[in-house]
Amino acid sequence: MANKNKTNKSVKKRMQVTAHGKIKHAQCNRRHLNAHIPASRMRRLRRPGIIAESRSILKKYKAAMGEL
Repeated sequence: MANKNKTNKSVKKRMQVTAHGKIKHAQCNRRHLNAHIPASRMRRLRRPGIIAESRSILKKYKAAMGEL
């Protein structure tokens, strides 16, 4: 009996697949206790994080998102 894999909704809400197949996500350390963090670091954290290191990691996240 063949069953489909369910999409991991928490991963799907937090990550997005780009046109070239990389995975984009929001950076951490931006929610609270930010008064002591330099403005330059806060500007850097605004940019999205990209997951493109290895194919196995990309495959794991894409499978969780239901992209495969």
